[in-house]
Amino acid sequence: MQMNFTEKQLLDFIDLALLEDVGDGDHTSLSTIPQGTQNTAQLLVKEAGILAGVQVGVTILKRVDPELTIDVLLKDGDLIKPGDIVLKVSGSAHSILKAERLMLNVMQRMSGVATSTNKIINLVSHTKCKILDTRKTTPLMRFLEKEAVLIGGGYNHRYGLYDMILIKDNHVDYAGGTRAAIANAKQYLKNTGRNLAIEIETRSIAEVKEALAEGGFQRIMFDNFSFEEIRSAVALVNGQYETEASGGITVENVVQYAECGVDFISMGALTHSVKALDLSLKAV
Repeated sequence: MQMNFTEKQLLDFIDLALLEDVGDGDHTSLSTIPQGTQNTAQLLVKEAGILAGVQVGVTILKRVDPELTIDVLLKDGDLIKPGDIVLKVSGSAHSILKAERLMLNVMQRMSGVATSTNKIINLVSHTKCKILDTRKTTPLMRFLEKEAVLIGGGYNHRYGLYDMILIKDNHVDYAGGTRAAIANAKQYLKNTGRNLAIEIETRSIAEVKEALAEGGFQRIMFDNFSFEEIRSAVALVNGQYETEASGGITVENVVQYAECGVDFISMGALTHSVKALDLSLKAV
């Protein structure tokens, strides 16, 4: 699977994470295990779900010690169950233990996000609706969490503040209204020569009508609308623009939202409140 981030981005993250965890040395391993000890460990699955972060885990192991030998048995996106073995790693016992916690933290988190995303994707598979993530991510782990959403079958919304214009409620209020905010955004793109998509968030049917009257955007979001309001809003848009539902959407109500006819649903819950999948690295 092609990863949607650079090798440098990943290596910089690993280096900072190792510095946080290892500091001036893993003194427990250094004090208890003789230098030069060689061992093998295997990454075990303890909970069913969707596997994610295998390539990242391998990179962490190799960053800690390029001499480690790694046998990868399962890949990103695989359906896993308790007892499965993801990979085996052999080499310096000190290196294996140094890499263990960072590898597990990342892979458990990513697998949890992928599993949660996949569950929701399956629930709405009978509709045209695509499930999007948000910017509600763990600082500095956004690129990994968004990668996990893709592995789980979801789609990435904007990556950050720089790659899309998403006019939200505060922007509308500060700009002086929906039409003014959209008009200002269009003028900004014209003045700067930037080619960015514009999305407008609306809070009521009245704001939907204001946005449609102004026009010139690519997607319109219905934030915290009732099911009836979303159906009405979709009918008003009538295919002129992409439509998105957001706000308070959970695994319990996502099907009802998707069946209202929107093109997209964005869910912060994909990344901000996900339970990590249980994985464990055990000595052989």
